[in-house]
Amino acid sequence: MTRLVPVRETILAAAILVLVILISSRFAGFVAPSNLANVFNDTAPLIILALGQMVVILTRCIDLSVAANLALTGMVLAMLNVAMPGLPIPVILVIAITMGAVMGAVNGILVWKLAIPPIVVTLGTMTIFRGVIFLISDGKWVNSHEMSPAFTGFPRTAILGLPVLSWMAVACVVGFAIMMSRTPLGRAIFAVGGNPHAAVYTGINVGKTQFLAFVISGALAGLTGYLWVSRFAVAYVDIAGGFELEVVAACVIGGISIAGGVGSVGGAVLGAIFLGVVKNALPVVNISPFWQLAISGSAILMAVAFNARAGRTKGRIILKPAATRLGGTS
Repeated sequence: MTRLVPVRETILAAAILVLVILISSRFAGFVAPSNLANVFNDTAPLIILALGQMVVILTRCIDLSVAANLALTGMVLAMLNVAMPGLPIPVILVIAITMGAVMGAVNGILVWKLAIPPIVVTLGTMTIFRGVIFLISDGKWVNSHEMSPAFTGFPRTAILGLPVLSWMAVACVVGFAIMMSRTPLGRAIFAVGGNPHAAVYTGINVGKTQFLAFVISGALAGLTGYLWVSRFAVAYVDIAGGFELEVVAACVIGGISIAGGVGSVGGAVLGAIFLGVVKNALPVVNISPFWQLAISGSAILMAVAFNARAGRTKGRIILKPAATRLGGTS
């Protein structure tokens, strides 16, 4: 459950490989190293957000405000860059992560202290964050010519052939793999999602763990807000509109159980890569991008059905010996 690439995720990786082979049969250039690097770079924001969403879902919660968090952080930083173009990039990164973490903490406190259902909380804060963007920007855009070269150039800077944006995603994957498998917080997250009542008896604070999950998700959304705005060199009210659904889809497709407690870092990453490959491949094979919604939806339904079937199978295995001990027959 805490391994980076369990058997289930290996199957998903094989499915992605088959998909890439099928696409390359129509367009050989798709598998060129430079193009695959571009696909990964395009998918990097989704990977980062999916890791944060994974942590939240594992604790039996959900965060629908990640895209709004991203958009608000991105707009604030874009406006700050216009006002203070000489602000160092490390300072911008700290502000982005802090802003995102604070918005995540708001979600976490409402869920923890007021016991409001997470879906209700994050739907509400999603709307509030979008409204705040309109208030502070007055509905106006911040365009590329208003941003400083350093601000827009950071995520595009290439290191060993990959942009910084891609390396950020790689660093997040490695960091989360370590956190989920080798730290008390990672074990607490799985315990809370697996059985919150049992977690209480082991000394784990369920509400606090869920709060920390929201803070982590928010911090990654804030980081992605800067990376997104600086990469595309534009900030506006509806930036990343609807992207929260794609983030949830990446987690579900990657085998993160919506019931909590089951999933892996590798699964979240592969789910994001699957959607990234689909998104980049559709124009290449002359299929309307609108089919992406249908493909993503179908993949979600199949993943949920697979999870439900696996859960029922495990239930039968657990109950069968008990029936035998009671002398029952089947």
